[in-house]
Amino acid sequence: MTTRVPVIVTEAEMAAQRESERRIAALSARPQTYHVVTYGCQMNAHDSEKIAGMLEAMGMTPAAEREAADFVIFNTCCVRDNAERRALGNVTWLKEIRRERPEMMIAVCGCMIQEPGMAERILKQYPFVDLAFGTANLHRFPSLLERVLITGERVVSVEGEDVIAEEVPVRRLRSDAAYLTIMYGCDNFCSYCIVPYVRGRERSRRMADILREAEALREGGVKEIMLLGQNVNSYRGEDGSDFPALLRAVDALGIERIRFMTSHPKDLSDGLIAAMADCRHVLPQFHLPVQAGNDEILRRMNRHYTRAEYLAKVRALREAVPGIGLTTDLIVAFPGETEAQFEDTLSLVDEVGYDSAFTFIYSPRTGTAAAKMPDQIAPEVATERIQRLIALQEKRQREMMARFVGQEEDVLAEGLSRRSDRQVSGKGGHGVSITFPGSAADIGQTIRVRITGQKNNTLSAERCGETL
Repeated sequence: MTTRVPVIVTEAEMAAQRESERRIAALSARPQTYHVVTYGCQMNAHDSEKIAGMLEAMGMTPAAEREAADFVIFNTCCVRDNAERRALGNVTWLKEIRRERPEMMIAVCGCMIQEPGMAERILKQYPFVDLAFGTANLHRFPSLLERVLITGERVVSVEGEDVIAEEVPVRRLRSDAAYLTIMYGCDNFCSYCIVPYVRGRERSRRMADILREAEALREGGVKEIMLLGQNVNSYRGEDGSDFPALLRAVDALGIERIRFMTSHPKDLSDGLIAAMADCRHVLPQFHLPVQAGNDEILRRMNRHYTRAEYLAKVRALREAVPGIGLTTDLIVAFPGETEAQFEDTLSLVDEVGYDSAFTFIYSPRTGTAAAKMPDQIAPEVATERIQRLIALQEKRQREMMARFVGQEEDVLAEGLSRRSDRQVSGKGGHGVSITFPGSAADIGQTIRVRITGQKNNTLSAERCGETL
């Protein structure tokens, strides 16, 4: 594997962005409130936390509703067509509000803007949008916004290298749990996936910077961190250290709970499996996207593993970490997929028994190899197949959830249950949502519970001890 030396944004550049934040905060004619709308994955959610952090450094405060905000920012996803359409539909929805409140500012950013020509299309078709910028320019958001405020011009910016910017302000959504990005971009170029084109090539943060951030989170009271990357298995530090070494180093810091997302099966090493078994604070949960259960489809997806190789890794994980929670991603109706090939996916799902699965109908993305493939599957066939897949996964999921009943789990309480203010919910070590008796005072605390029942994808429990 080739180690790419990342381009680190200079301290001078970051200092210039902080100056822009200060100048904006001093402006009398600037937005006072903001609202960030987020689409997509955990990486996008963490990017939104950075956007919010920069906005608050500019003197703005969050508005609960987008209609009431002075500045609305759409942080978009383009991995699937429906996510892109949803984002554009919601941008259009604000058009009428903008007419009533012409002082409202609107920005669109994120992965969708990195698509070739998309930023220019946004500004042309949506004249009420003031600013559009891509993922490569996230750290330059303050200076871009300053240009809009000072000149009154609409600004678009998608140029930029695949960089790493440290010391970006972050407004975290929770005080007890946090995202921590360890790397950016992807080199895998799966034939259906737009991510390498909009998130750039792989580049890893320096281990010292990651550990420094993790220590600060621990000192700030964070009990759980999720290490993020498009493929964390590909992490390579400046000294050549790999992801298992990083995982062990983070574990040694004593943070109570550690998760990570996401992993590519081709890069799941014996060293990582051993680290999962050895590390005291790494939770027994693994998201291992398989996408399909047929070797020919996997080859055409450019996934670089076979069904047998994937199943061998599943067995190795379960032997090393008994009871581990396994989740996955699945795509149906990939171009040219036959009924027999789809049934191979069904049989793999039945064999593995996932705790949960994200299931998708293949969505052509312009610029990817799969979008040009012949034999695109008819919508009615795709719909029928995904319904069968979901039905099987729900059946296996219920069967897998049954293994937890009667066991004890430590749950980090995330919030009140939607159904009752006398119940709280959070995730156990295996990543499954668990609901149990409690109150708002429990939020952010780790509670020992005993599982008493199950639903399709959640568990119910009773308290069995004091707060940890």
